[in-house]
Amino acid sequence: MSMTEERPLRADARRNREAILKAARHIFAKQGSQAQIDDVAKRAKVGVGTVYRHFPTKEALFDALATDKFDKLAKYADDAMKIEDPWEAIVTFLKQAAALQAADRALGEVFREHGEFMIHTAETCGLSELGDRLVRRAQEAGVLRDDIRGNDLGLISCSLSGLSGVPVWSWERMLGIALDGLRPEAQRTELAD
Repeated sequence: MSMTEERPLRADARRNREAILKAARHIFAKQGSQAQIDDVAKRAKVGVGTVYRHFPTKEALFDALATDKFDKLAKYADDAMKIEDPWEAIVTFLKQAAALQAADRALGEVFREHGEFMIHTAETCGLSELGDRLVRRAQEAGVLRDDIRGNDLGLISCSLSGLSGVPVWSWERMLGIALDGLRPEAQRTELAD
C-alpha cells in the first residue's frame, strides 16, 4: 500500500463515522452552520475527540455532508435526463434540488458561503456536466431561454432554499415565478448602463 492510499476503516471506526455523519446531517439541517460539534458528538453517542479524528474541522464535516448532497443532486440531474420532455426535465430537477436544499439549512449555507468548494464538487461528481446537458437539450427544443447555463440551475435552487423558514414566502411559489422567467419569451435584451 502506498503512502497516499487510505487504509480501509475498521468496522467500529466505520460505524462511528456513519453515526457522526447521520448526527451531523440532523443537527446541521436544523441549526445551520452555527451548530456545535459537541451537539453532533452527543447525538452520535461518541466523544468529541472521535468526531475530530474523523473530521479535523467543522468545515471538513460540512464538506463531507455537502459532497453527499452533491451526489444526490447529480442523481436527480441524471434521472431528469431520462425524462423525454426537456422542459419537464428542467422543472423536475429544479423542484428536487430546491426541496433538498430547503430541507437542509446547513447545505444552503455551505453553498452560499463556499462558492469555490461548490463549483469544484459539482464538477467532481458530474453535476456541472449533467446541468449543461439538461440546459442544452431544453434550449435546442426551444423551451429554455438561450442565456441560461447549467450552473444557473444550481444557483436558482440554492437561492430558493434561502426562503425556507420565511412564513410569507414559499420556495415552491418562487420556483413557479423563476420557471416563468426561464422561458424563451421572458428573455429580454440586457439593459444599457
